[in-house]
Amino acid sequence: MPNNVGKQRILVVEDEFVIADTLRLILRSHGYDARTACSAESALEAVSQWTPDLAILDVMLPNMNGIDLAMVLEDRIPECHILLISGQPSVDELLEESKRKGHEFEIFAKPVQPLEMLETIASLFSSNGCEHCHS
Repeated sequence: MPNNVGKQRILVVEDEFVIADTLRLILRSHGYDARTACSAESALEAVSQWTPDLAILDVMLPNMNGIDLAMVLEDRIPECHILLISGQPSVDELLEESKRKGHEFEIFAKPVQPLEMLETIASLFSSNGCEHCHS
């Protein structure tokens, strides 16, 4: 896996600090510009000043859930890729609702396997040439 992937921006939105921070550290160690937010509301505040190329969102967030946040981010930043993570088996209903609204998302089960996620991220960025990535 290439270590010098440029400075694609990745926002991790996860209400469990240890998980968010661990993902941020893993992503940074692979050359990504990674930041974290602990809620949908703080994520929306962050993206108003810092545009991510990818958002990794926990489905079960306080207040606004990660799927609703994903739909908002798709509308605001259409070029931003979305990956969802969840430790809850009951997210199928939320995913079906988003699909009915025209949004389809990939979801990773917790605990997230870092190598699998890194491969998916690298694939997302290489599949479109990442013409919108920030240098």
